[in-house]
Amino acid sequence: MRRWLLIGNSRWHWAAPAPDQSLQLWHTSAADGAEQLQQAPAAWAAVGPVPKELERWQQQRVLSSDVPIVQLPPALGVDRALAAWAAWQRQRQPVLVADAGTALSLTLVDAAGCFQGGRLMAGGRLQLQALHQGTADLPTLKHLETADPIWATRTTEAMASGVARGLAAAIASAFHDRPEPQWPWQLWLTGGDAPVLLPLLQAQGLQPFHDEGLALSALVALSRPAQDP
Repeated sequence: MRRWLLIGNSRWHWAAPAPDQSLQLWHTSAADGAEQLQQAPAAWAAVGPVPKELERWQQQRVLSSDVPIVQLPPALGVDRALAAWAAWQRQRQPVLVADAGTALSLTLVDAAGCFQGGRLMAGGRLQLQALHQGTADLPTLKHLETADPIWATRTTEAMASGVARGLAAAIASAFHDRPEPQWPWQLWLTGGDAPVLLPLLQAQGLQPFHDEGLALSALVALSRPAQDP
């Protein structure tokens, strides 16, 4: 079975063909993912540490320079490049892609497929980790699982609500600041924290497209021969 792999900062992200021709997606830790490397992936990309098992399959590796976005900075993370290209490819309209993973990355691509800049900030897990490590009494929260209640009476709920609403506000602010706002910009949301952030953005009157497998769909497309840019 053909598989595609994107190594993130905290998890490995996988895709494989489903019977209905869609993509089956799943996520593993690095340790569990390494056990699945029995054969070469159809294509793979990485922003996190690359294990030795993958070094022999460099021909299958997709780099940022392989992603056909115009004026893409060489140092831009391949996960951002893949997600932004996939969103732009859907309708070839200007897009702001919010990837809410370990980091919250915001990436702009205009209607011509040109990179127009972006923003970066710590994602939900990193913010919760910083709150715990940088204070004497705040507890550990490993994941951003909820944004409720709006005004919390418990410490853990206050941490989760504050971080989630801060991330949503950052995305909304970025969309408000988009260049040439008269253009038909689309807002796309992906990443592990996306399900928590989606209703918060909708409550602000935004209508993001949500796609968990945005970057992986681009990895699949770019691994096939004769793909149009």
